[in-house]
Amino acid sequence: MFKKIKQKIQPNEEKPKYNPPKIPISPFKNDFIDELNKIVHSPADLVIRYVTNNITIAFIDGLVDTQSLNEKILSRFEDTSQETPSTLRERLSIPEVDVFNEMMKSIDEMLIGGVLIHINGYSEILISKIPSFEKRSLSAPENESQVIGTQVGFNESINTNISLIRRFISNPNLCNEQFTLGKETRTTVSVLYIHGIVDEKHVNTVRQRIEDLDIADLIDSAILSELLDDSSSSIFPQTLLTERPDRFCDGLLTGKVGIIVNGSSMGIICPFTFLEFFQSREDQNLRWPIASFIRILRFIAVIVSTFFTPIYVASLTFHYEVIPQPMLVPLSESRAIVPFPPIIEALFLELVIELLREAGARLPTKVGQTIGIVGGIVIGTAAVQAGITSNILIIIVALGALASFTTPNYMMGNVIRIIRFPIIVLAGFWGYYGIMLAFCFLLIHLLKQSSLGAPYLAPFYPPRLRDWPDSIVRLPLPYISKHSVNSRSRKEIQKNKQKKNNNKNNQKQNQDTAQNLTPENKEKVIE
Repeated sequence: MFKKIKQKIQPNEEKPKYNPPKIPISPFKNDFIDELNKIVHSPADLVIRYVTNNITIAFIDGLVDTQSLNEKILSRFEDTSQETPSTLRERLSIPEVDVFNEMMKSIDEMLIGGVLIHINGYSEILISKIPSFEKRSLSAPENESQVIGTQVGFNESINTNISLIRRFISNPNLCNEQFTLGKETRTTVSVLYIHGIVDEKHVNTVRQRIEDLDIADLIDSAILSELLDDSSSSIFPQTLLTERPDRFCDGLLTGKVGIIVNGSSMGIICPFTFLEFFQSREDQNLRWPIASFIRILRFIAVIVSTFFTPIYVASLTFHYEVIPQPMLVPLSESRAIVPFPPIIEALFLELVIELLREAGARLPTKVGQTIGIVGGIVIGTAAVQAGITSNILIIIVALGALASFTTPNYMMGNVIRIIRFPIIVLAGFWGYYGIMLAFCFLLIHLLKQSSLGAPYLAPFYPPRLRDWPDSIVRLPLPYISKHSVNSRSRKEIQKNKQKKNNNKNNQKQNQDTAQNLTPENKEKVIE
């Protein structure tokens, strides 16, 4: 609800960055091993081998590919006193072999799957990168399922996720910039975009915000998403978290910026507008009348889930005149034995629904489904028989909860669940005036929001007629602009301006030639 206050950094002021102390590498193997054990605190998974009299290797067990270690490194060593780092580097059949002369940088490489190779008598060390991290095999997305389309999702390996993206987009203009975040975790973050399609302003904004971050740890992409938001205090998400590589690539192809975090199975897409959270990737795979009907159904479901229960509370508390005459008798009979006012009754049922939903999500799958179904039936029936609530309100609350599940994005679905409660409270105190006050407050808040500086309610505010065919409805593909106005690059904008200028010039030339024609020539042209 409030804009995040960001510290203004002066041009000459720089944030402190991670700068490890420069510790030289000892040329003596015993001193080297003692220094290594001292820095990493002698962990149980640290492996140190004396391969020959002069060569010592060190690595972390579980982070190194054992087969590559035996075949491509250990088999290449010779027990000779004439071995040097340069000659040994030439004989190793591994493409990634680097030479370091600082201890801390060498240890950082070892912690991400590198093998330290120390030669006695030299103050340089070879690092061979043969990482082998345990990772989950590719599977279908669990939270963003679809019937028509690809059935593969991201996993926790950043290299695997980037390979999936390059499998969809075989384009040399696909750029990949890597950053390292977190003083303790040293997490790798990749920023991806397509050069020539993306707006460079958005890329610079993401790059600057990542470089300005000064955090101790980064475990998941959801944390980074919140840190990159324009207003992190807002309840509405401003970046999309997705586990589908096809939706991630679709965002890149429409001029957005994508972010992949190592160790997270969710990718980040930005900038993202409010309406795009209610669009699914499957909409592009369906015929346009069906996709339009489903989109309209989603927006109707959002309105029902947000305002249906507050309208019930306001109508029974202040505005009986809006209730049709045939419904007054069933409503009065249903509420005859209920001792609580409508606001208490509605809040109680909404809390029960949220408790059942949260319990079903946290319990194991089979038990969670049973709790959700049986618990809802038992508690609802018992509440009506005990006179705590009415039958009609149970139907309304259940319909609102069912409508909230139609939102294809989990983060936006949580928002729809939460904003109902303050609207119910305002409806219980001020009736329809409270509902209108809540609606105006939400509208003003959404108008003030932005995503990477782009308007959050685009294409309706500010009006972007070019993007309307793919907003609430989805018209046929030839009528849809592939690149939205907010994500168009400067080259594309210049091309469109040049086309318009050329069309205007052609029209002027045709008018001038028409005016200069003689009557005889005009008749020939008409013929």
